[in-house]
Amino acid sequence: MNTAVDTQLVSADPVDWQVAPGWQPLVDGFFAGEAGQRLQAFLQARLEAGATVFPPHPLRALELTPPDSVRVVILGQDPYHGRGQAEGLAFSVAPGVRLPPSLQNIFKEMQRDLGVPFPPFPNPGGSLAKWAKNGVLLLNTCLTVEEGQAASHSGKGWELLTDAVIRHVAEGERPVVFMLWGSHAQSKRAFIPRDRGHLVLTANHPSPLSALRPPVPFIGCGHFGQARAFREQHGY
Repeated sequence: MNTAVDTQLVSADPVDWQVAPGWQPLVDGFFAGEAGQRLQAFLQARLEAGATVFPPHPLRALELTPPDSVRVVILGQDPYHGRGQAEGLAFSVAPGVRLPPSLQNIFKEMQRDLGVPFPPFPNPGGSLAKWAKNGVLLLNTCLTVEEGQAASHSGKGWELLTDAVIRHVAEGERPVVFMLWGSHAQSKRAFIPRDRGHLVLTANHPSPLSALRPPVPFIGCGHFGQARAFREQHGY
């Protein structure tokens, strides 16, 4: 049963979207600039045209995971476009929502690699909010989408903000783990300096279309075990 509340983006004004204080200067700078203003105008126009836009809080990843707590970065592409699914965190769905295939494969690989059982349903089910609160930045590169239209807000400006977020983390002094699954996420590899000690893990996307295919199948990649070992090595 789907127990999630059906919601849509109720405002195109970023002052309605809370972020952790450490992200505020970066977010404020983006929305004060030309690209941010264009994005706001686009969102407002789509809402006024009657579009249903998900998720209700596009910047939730930046609310739950402050920059000084980031230990792992997992990149997605854009939010789920089904009603009630997206909750502002990459790959995560609201409690009570049936697990999407990619998220099922993520849990399968965790079970295979670490012996971690699937989370209980319906709560937390597929919600990864606990991960976000424990230092995993679950960042989609595009942060809104219209109902039933995948990638409908791609290229409208969100990528400039999320690229800046990736750079901010990658240029920090603390080594972190970057999990880049699929070609889209791996295209951000250029933002990650090679001299900061980061652990960059790449594999196919966890989608059933690619999870078992070469060159690096997602199932069997061992990323979760490598990330755990890296965190233990660095004392976090």
